[in-house]
Amino acid sequence: MPTRPPPGCSRANDTLRAGAVAPARDILARDEMTPTDQILRGRLLSFARRPEGPEDRDAYTYLEDGALHVANGRIVARGTWDEVRAAAPEVPVVDHRPHLILPGFVDTHIHFPQIEMIASWGAQLLDWLNTYTFPTELRFDDPDHAAAMARAFFDLLLSHGTTTAVAFGSVHPQSVDAFFTEAARRDMRMLAGKVMMDRNAPEGLRDTAQRGYDESRALIGRWHGRGRAGYAIAPRFALTSTPAQLQAAGALAAEFPDCPVQTHLSENPAEIAATRALFPDAPDYLGIYESHGLVRGNTLLGHAIHLEPREIDALAERGARPVFCPTSNLFLGSGLFDDAGLRARGIVPGIATDVGAGTSYSMLATLSEGYKVLQLRGQKLHPLAAFDWITRGNAEVLGLADRIGTLDPGTEADVVVLDSRATPDMALRLSRAESLSEELFALQVLGDDRAVAQVYVAGRAQLGRDRADVAHAAA
Repeated sequence: MPTRPPPGCSRANDTLRAGAVAPARDILARDEMTPTDQILRGRLLSFARRPEGPEDRDAYTYLEDGALHVANGRIVARGTWDEVRAAAPEVPVVDHRPHLILPGFVDTHIHFPQIEMIASWGAQLLDWLNTYTFPTELRFDDPDHAAAMARAFFDLLLSHGTTTAVAFGSVHPQSVDAFFTEAARRDMRMLAGKVMMDRNAPEGLRDTAQRGYDESRALIGRWHGRGRAGYAIAPRFALTSTPAQLQAAGALAAEFPDCPVQTHLSENPAEIAATRALFPDAPDYLGIYESHGLVRGNTLLGHAIHLEPREIDALAERGARPVFCPTSNLFLGSGLFDDAGLRARGIVPGIATDVGAGTSYSMLATLSEGYKVLQLRGQKLHPLAAFDWITRGNAEVLGLADRIGTLDPGTEADVVVLDSRATPDMALRLSRAESLSEELFALQVLGDDRAVAQVYVAGRAQLGRDRADVAHAAA
């Protein structure tokens, strides 16, 4: 472990007194953020495809003493420290050794208006929605409240290493305006859309088929493709939309084919039964969405646990993307996702937190619970495949792997720095780790926001204090 950075380098936050206890994570104000023309030094890990195992070295790049040159929000060069430094000898350096540097995490399904109600006790899906979710979402008709929650939401994402997410807003357009306004202030690549709901929801959370269309279309015009924003057309789920509203959502999808569609599918047996009762002529749950033009290659289907054989055939044929939400599925007792079965059919799922039914903003915790769910299925999740999943894999699901999710030159400089020894139990485990895979698995099972030493968005550092470097200075 290096004790002193070499000439020309500066240890992150080296002015902090050695041995001091770092305060709670601060998110830097925009004018405090570091310049983007710099070299980040550390152990680099990036994926080219999903690894089959530790011997599948062609699937990933791991550099023990690596460096990234980032400038103007993008990765200019990646290589060994000697190579990158020789090509840019005058560029300032931030030395993150011995930490791991990876692409920023990508969360493919999260509910922005539910951040106040995470960890709300008891009940399965439909009762939980009525008891906790809908009353909380009613508050987002207030633009000031929505703006305050947007600030808290992005602080929480960044503190856990997540740099891109696909979010549901509330039914109120101002919730999405607040979301994208805050994302733009931070220059984060984000996708979101207002939920469309015109039945089976309280007064104040229902729009109409026409208003849902009009408001969504206006939001697309205002935000989609502006900076790093992307709009996701978001009928909440078939249970809360009439056929007329699903038809309106399908019309939006046809008008804006580059806007992803996000919704929910087959999460809970009671939900499935209630939905089928509303659409008795549909062949199955997925068939409801298919008949309205909502199932295609950029459709994101949260949960997709209890699928019929015909639905799996249709997902494979259309290239739609199921999204595994392990902490949510366990919390609500919804069921066990069949990752291996879907992949065997050529279907590539995403993985996500699904806050607020999901119980953590951490993609590391999400991987930990995902591992356990798949164990119950008799399936394996190797740590290399796991970290590919929350970086390049999720970016591929979103059609954004050419922009985010890797450390490839030319991509956007969204980066997370992980400290594998951030806590005493992690440090003890790492003292016996003998491979990169063991280190990654310890991060996956034991890691949380304390393991996130620093986060860069478009090349700019986001965290006010690098607690990992303080800890190592004291060691």
